[in-house]
Amino acid sequence: MKKEYDFSKAKKNPYIHDLKKQITIRLDVDTIDYFKQLSKDNEIPYQTLINFYLRDCAKKHKKFHTEWTP
Repeated sequence: MKKEYDFSKAKKNPYIHDLKKQITIRLDVDTIDYFKQLSKDNEIPYQTLINFYLRDCAKKHKKFHTEWTP
């Protein structure tokens, strides 16, 4: 390992727009369990899976609809 590094010719990270922002979100336990099980079946982390679902909703501009039935 060098004692000093020369960063004068360094380039800005081209993937900076792909970075994620950490947030806190409250989810029902059964919702988390659902995504955890689904993530095991697909062998990907459950937080990544939740992000895929939310990204898909945002990309398709899905609207939230509720229908209350007695």
